[in-house]
Amino acid sequence: MATEYGQGYGWDSEPGFRGEGVRERRHRLPAGLRAPVEARSWREFGYLMLSLPVSIIMFTFTVTMVSLGAGLLITFLGIPVLAAALAGCRGLGALERARARGLLGLDVAAPEPLRMKKQGAMAWMGAMLKSGASWRHLLYAMLHFPWAVFAFSVAISFWAYGWALLTYPLWFWLFPMYGGQGGLQLYGDQAHNIYLDNPFEITVTAGVGLLLTLATPWVVRALTMVDRLMVHGLLGPSRLATRVVELESDRGVVIDTAAADLRRIERDLHDGAQARLVNLAMGLGLAKEKLTEDPAAAARMVDEAHGEVKTALQELRDLARGIHPAVLTDRGLDAALSAVASRCTVPVQVEVDLSARPAPAIEGIAYFTVSELLQNVSKHSRATRATVDVWRVDNRLMLQVVDNGLGGADATSGSGLAGLAERLDAVDGILVVDSPVAGPTRVTAELPWRS
Repeated sequence: MATEYGQGYGWDSEPGFRGEGVRERRHRLPAGLRAPVEARSWREFGYLMLSLPVSIIMFTFTVTMVSLGAGLLITFLGIPVLAAALAGCRGLGALERARARGLLGLDVAAPEPLRMKKQGAMAWMGAMLKSGASWRHLLYAMLHFPWAVFAFSVAISFWAYGWALLTYPLWFWLFPMYGGQGGLQLYGDQAHNIYLDNPFEITVTAGVGLLLTLATPWVVRALTMVDRLMVHGLLGPSRLATRVVELESDRGVVIDTAAADLRRIERDLHDGAQARLVNLAMGLGLAKEKLTEDPAAAARMVDEAHGEVKTALQELRDLARGIHPAVLTDRGLDAALSAVASRCTVPVQVEVDLSARPAPAIEGIAYFTVSELLQNVSKHSRATRATVDVWRVDNRLMLQVVDNGLGGADATSGSGLAGLAERLDAVDGILVVDSPVAGPTRVTAELPWRS
């Protein structure tokens, strides 16, 4: 099952590249200077401004409901009140995830749903009270309030003082005209009064304001990082639930891959060796009939049948090699990859640095990964040379295939390389493609060792 280089590598069918003509957007101002006026900075500031009223609502609701439920636990009424408190916290958590998605660009999945073995109010209350996600939402509502107060105070102070001082030259005239003093008072007691009223002091004030204004977006960003951690850690699915979802997805990929392999093998047998064996049987039958009547014709037919047998055997060998090559089982990755490299249309240098052999399943996946990548090099890369490196780092098996071809590889276009990445992901592997336009292409795969 060769990966199609034209699709998997993101190349157009015509001479041009998919990335040709694309120009990165470049800003004339550095990030530090444009940050105060960027939309992201204003969204993050708006997030912190909204956090205070939202956290007050969440904290008030949570403390009220939990206190009421705890006080009523001596009666049966405490249980439904606590369950309602947890349900309300989950609803407020959904609001917080939406707010983080809209203002912070943080996409956090919803937590795992309630697992109810039966239907009814009692089953729902029991599932709500047993749900770890519900209690994490309650903990978020409790912890977010003091943090929101702190973040709100710091953000509004930096933002207000920064912009106020930066624009001081525009509005300092209000003091002598309406306030009866020279300018903004910096210090004052019974004997001395210091006002920012001369050009030098006004310029220094604006300079301090500029520094505060430039620093404010980064202070706000640091504050929102704490919010990101809280939302991701307390309002999202647990690590166990995330791992279960990943394993279920990986199991589906493995099942689909196995089914596709079986269909491919069946198709290859039906269209290849099976068809040749049928023709061989028919040819031998005709030769048997002509054996007494026309021995010379029968001999020619037997000779043709002999050729068909050789071709069928070669196809069966190729098919068996595609399923699991014998050289891989007998001699390991070094010999198997050298055999694959010898069939490549460009010179390939193979370096395998392994002191032991990984698990057979991992070894087979590594073999077929390199085999598909080298088929891509042969068919579509227009390379003149390639290298294959295999080594071990701790408990991971590393593969790297490099060619000096056209480049432009893209593993996110939903084609061959994306399918290969999904197969590696099914066994906790990783595929990384580094392929700038005009090359070279470097594909690195990482697999668990599992000896």
